[in-house]
Amino acid sequence: MNFLQEIERRRTFGIISHPDAGKTTLTEKLLLFGGAIQEAGAVKSNKIKKGATSDFMEIERQRGISVATSVLAFNYKDKKINILDTPGHKDFAEDTYRTLTAVDSVIVVIDVAKGVEEQTEKLVSVCRMRNIPIIVFINKLDREGKDAFDLMDEVEQKLGLQVTPLSFPIGMGYDFQGIYNIWEKNINLFSSDSRKNIEDVIQITDIQNPELEKIIGDKPANKLREELELIQEVYPEFDRERYLNGSLQPVFFGSALNNFGVRELLDGFIAIAPSPRAKESDTRLVEATETKLSGFVFKIHANMDPKHRDRLAFVKIVSGTFERNKPYMHVRLNKGLKFSSPNAFFAEKKEIVDISYPGDIVGLHDTGNFKIGDTLTEGEMMNFRGIPSFSPEHFRYINNADPMKAKQLEKGIDQLMDEGVAQLFTLEMNNRKVIGTVGALQYEVIQYRLEHEYGAKCSYENFPVHKACWVKPEDPKNEEFAEFKRIKQKFLAHDKYGQLVFLADSDFTIQMTQSKYPSVKLYFTSEIDN
Repeated sequence: MNFLQEIERRRTFGIISHPDAGKTTLTEKLLLFGGAIQEAGAVKSNKIKKGATSDFMEIERQRGISVATSVLAFNYKDKKINILDTPGHKDFAEDTYRTLTAVDSVIVVIDVAKGVEEQTEKLVSVCRMRNIPIIVFINKLDREGKDAFDLMDEVEQKLGLQVTPLSFPIGMGYDFQGIYNIWEKNINLFSSDSRKNIEDVIQITDIQNPELEKIIGDKPANKLREELELIQEVYPEFDRERYLNGSLQPVFFGSALNNFGVRELLDGFIAIAPSPRAKESDTRLVEATETKLSGFVFKIHANMDPKHRDRLAFVKIVSGTFERNKPYMHVRLNKGLKFSSPNAFFAEKKEIVDISYPGDIVGLHDTGNFKIGDTLTEGEMMNFRGIPSFSPEHFRYINNADPMKAKQLEKGIDQLMDEGVAQLFTLEMNNRKVIGTVGALQYEVIQYRLEHEYGAKCSYENFPVHKACWVKPEDPKNEEFAEFKRIKQKFLAHDKYGQLVFLADSDFTIQMTQSKYPSVKLYFTSEIDN
């Protein structure tokens, strides 16, 4: 198969949702279709095995949540599918935001009973900011939930999307009978025995066909016809161009737990979802079809195997092919690196791979060369943009609890910050170190890992800050900026990259500061250049 065909057959997407909407279950069922696992439930038991090899993932086991993004790949109908299953828990949202820079499209999972939840809103707003094509999957239809039209309204209002259903439920909860597939014009009948043959589909090309009554009964048949008529009047017809540019979002219904509606979702997805897309760098737009390699690190996972202290850098390939043992240019360090054992992720197995194509995710063993956002090329000096650091929500002073281990503590903090677990701020006044995280759970992870992986102990002290704002003056030399620095001296710090940060104690302070010093711009993400 040639290079262009390899690109065309790849689909790289993320699954996002609020915790408990059924994201990991959906991932598991998609793998089942790809033949990657023989029986569903393997993803779960796998998490537990994985948890045991890497101690800090105890937290995943204790709380039954995903802490780190997992990368899974499988083949289905001659397409190679790369799934990034992201953590839904808000304390680990930063990992999810970064992962969204590496996907070409996303599936948003929504619980039929709970509707749109807070974490979903945040994640979707990041996707919209980047015009990532979105498919909505409304899950758990075998339970009592909100009316399908009400749900679609809620999705439009709360998430600011324009939806169009490509499948529609027949009944819900106790009365749930199945799904009418608008996309393929057929009916898939539901039986709660999830072991049944999944291919049990009845072709109904004409919805007026009296056969419909025989299959689902008179009342549901009439209701379905009315609903489909309403859909035609209210919702726009599906238009792939609009879906790809992020202005139209198709909706599918189903129940991942019962493996129902998942095949429709997967078939619809591979038919419409984009193959690897072009990505903007700081110098130009890079097309996937270019033959020279470019890629970027969107995630670093340290100490996956405590015995070997290895770090794995996850690289999304944007263009060209990544070949084993071929030297590539690490742009930030301006040096050539070779990789003898790049990993690909097939369902639960990591395997060494000789060649990878645009859209693929490769795991590179890292001895400390990589930071999140680093770019690899075949010599071109450019960096991919758009890997943000968000303003943390929690702040604490970090103190060394064992003076004999100062070096280990410093090294540990340095490496964990590279991994993007949290952000480090150094106060201008006294050089004290403050750690900022998106979620409070991160402090437990940092403390545990510092002790178990670096042999260093730390303690925390509260630091009453509401938000970190990155500071960008219109003119660094003007009087207003000098006054801002003088007055706010106690609240100024530098992040790990030396950028100036204002640590504000409340929303009110931020508003007052902005009106008092209009030429000093404050930002809540550190990637100001975007």
